[in-house]
Amino acid sequence: MSVDFLPDSPAADVLAIAAHRDDVEQTCGGTLLRMASRGLRTAILDLTQGEAGTRGNAEERAREAEEAAHLLGVGWRQALDLPDGAVENTLENRLKIVRVLRLVRPRVVILPYWQARHPDHSTTAALGYEACFLSGLNKVETDTTSHRPFKIVYASLYADVRPSFVVDISSFIEQRHAALMAYRSQYANQAAGGGLFVPEEEIRERTFAEARHYGLLAGVRYGEPFVQKEVGLVDDLMLVPVQSI
Repeated sequence: MSVDFLPDSPAADVLAIAAHRDDVEQTCGGTLLRMASRGLRTAILDLTQGEAGTRGNAEERAREAEEAAHLLGVGWRQALDLPDGAVENTLENRLKIVRVLRLVRPRVVILPYWQARHPDHSTTAALGYEACFLSGLNKVETDTTSHRPFKIVYASLYADVRPSFVVDISSFIEQRHAALMAYRSQYANQAAGGGLFVPEEEIRERTFAEARHYGLLAGVRYGEPFVQKEVGLVDDLMLVPVQSI
């Protein structure tokens, strides 16, 4: 699948918001690929630029993020200027995200799960949710009109929780992996962070095993897990997927 990277064409159906460049590739990249294959417009907003990472720098991460966006079929991607490693839920930061929400106008927003080892991830979950609410208030003035997404879901790959649902990414697992490995500054073997990062030769095995686990829960080969806070709605019991026995 070939989709042009169009930074000047921001309208999207699905917007993934993440703390760091490469978070989306790890947690919901396959889902973005599946949505793009269905003709939906997808976008990514990274809140930080990667200046505090053990490996690489912000400039390298920017180039890698653009390459990964191409591989994911994403039409629009930008990074805000929130400090890497010190993301805070402030009104100023909420308004920065509001401006993007009103520009991109997504129906669905994907956020990181609200419990995480890295504080930036859990803060981004709360920050993103509150920005989605604020974006719908007419009296909060920005350059564009108000917009509130219809649906917020949480990518829960790194959370020890039972997913609300799993997206089948079986057809996109290889391209998802290629998008992650576009971050050569992070995942290629090197001396910096050698004791912290998974060796390059193990990344494929680990990421495929995780996707296989969640796929098995839903009766498919590979999957990505998500949590929604609200109750789901079923129209026809005959069409509910995933076999019970």
